[in-house]
Amino acid sequence: MRTLTAALLSSVLLFGCQMQHEKPTSAQIEVIGMKAKQEADAHAERKLIAWSEQNLPVAQRELAILYQSRPEQRADALKLFEQAARGGDVEAAFQLGEMLRVGVLGVPAAPVAAAPWYALAAQHQHAKAALALGLMVKNGNGVPRDAARAARLLTQAAELGNAHAMFLLSNIYRSGEGVAQDTAKARTWLEEAAEHEYPPALQELAMTVQLGDALSARDERRAGELMKEASEHRRNNWNRF
Repeated sequence: MRTLTAALLSSVLLFGCQMQHEKPTSAQIEVIGMKAKQEADAHAERKLIAWSEQNLPVAQRELAILYQSRPEQRADALKLFEQAARGGDVEAAFQLGEMLRVGVLGVPAAPVAAAPWYALAAQHQHAKAALALGLMVKNGNGVPRDAARAARLLTQAAELGNAHAMFLLSNIYRSGEGVAQDTAKARTWLEEAAEHEYPPALQELAMTVQLGDALSARDERRAGELMKEASEHRRNNWNRF
């Protein structure tokens, strides 16, 4: 009996050790990252550090996000984002691009260095990265100005569901900047951006239908509804886009 009990205890202890050494899932790491950031949980932060040292890209990214909020650790955040991006984490590549493009205290702005990381994330269908790179290319910020390439990147972002990109595309097709001018496509993307509750698109569409154009008759009632919706979304979702 004692032999059986000892054997069972050994099995339980062995199983417990195996569980401790199993790699956490990305979702589990992100939950711990949220806890470390939102609750300033020191135990959660230590877990992130330990997992980062095991070269888990998601943990490196979550620790970098935590360090971003601390001026004295932003240089570490930059290194962690790069490690995670090189390890295959697409969100880390985007975040690294953001940090380099904008620059923060302790990390000078370097749009030239940001562009390749945005491009890497965009290649993996990251909508915000495609939008950011598209704007850089459109404006010649850190990269050569190229209207056609900007339109392709913004199309990618729009097709991935980014409302800001949809709105920009509507303007691009209306003006024919980098694409063949096409008022019907311009209107389609404007309607799509409005459907995604993007306030500038709602406002512009409201003014368009209020006056009427070749694509639709004047519609005062719809214009009023769109303007009201734009105002509500600006107030309630000011930090969404």
